[in-house]
Amino acid sequence: MPLIEVSIAEGRTPDQLRALMHELHAAAVRTVDALPRNVHIIVRQVPRDLWASNDVSIAERDSADPTTAPTEQ
Repeated sequence: MPLIEVSIAEGRTPDQLRALMHELHAAAVRTVDALPRNVHIIVRQVPRDLWASNDVSIAERDSADPTTAPTEQ
């Protein structure tokens, strides 16, 4: 029973998140021959101000360069 856990910064649309879950599910079924009913996916959205790399949060990076922030579709 594959359990796929993904952490992603907040800011994606519900359609984007649903597409991500769909693609992860399909990949698990295709690559490890899992039964579709046995594939479980958890998506955790992390606030952009609580995710940092190189001591800079995603929110700070977005503020410095607005082109990196996700856009509403």
